[in-house]
Amino acid sequence: MKNLDWKLLKSEYLFRRPWLTARRDTCQLPDGRINDEYYVLEYPTWVHVVAITKEGEMVIIRQYRHGLGRTCFEIVAGCAEPGEDPMAAARRELAEETGYTGGEWHEAMQFSCNASAMNNITHSFVAVGVEKTTTQHLDATEDIEVYTFSPEEVKAMLQRGEFMQASMLAALYKYFGGL
Repeated sequence: MKNLDWKLLKSEYLFRRPWLTARRDTCQLPDGRINDEYYVLEYPTWVHVVAITKEGEMVIIRQYRHGLGRTCFEIVAGCAEPGEDPMAAARRELAEETGYTGGEWHEAMQFSCNASAMNNITHSFVAVGVEKTTTQHLDATEDIEVYTFSPEEVKAMLQRGEFMQASMLAALYKYFGGL
């Protein structure tokens, strides 16, 4: 197989924020051509949690998403802090957003939401046997409702298009084995 890697010639940061950094790269393609305006969005590591209670219900949240201008059903998700282990971040996010903790955890998959323009990896976890042990500890801009639904109800919600974020769809479809 031939080498398809691009050679990075120059990077310029356009802006840097805690949750998003944008840069413009100048790259040389394997055939020698120069792409002098390639944009990359740098994000922290993302985590998702498909959480199942001891009773077999799925923990689902609902919150407003300004990018779409609508309120959406979702699984728990968030960002890892710099240097934070992804599973530790996922456990923290589940507790903060829902008050659910414990259970048996495993990583179901890792993926890139957009490998052409984003540099981060999303880690999706499944937590089985979680229970409500604390209250929510939300960020100042979060307003999250917590629900539990049967797996059948969540499958029906998927089929009706009630989950909008593609990365969460990937985690749920992986959990359900593609439906």
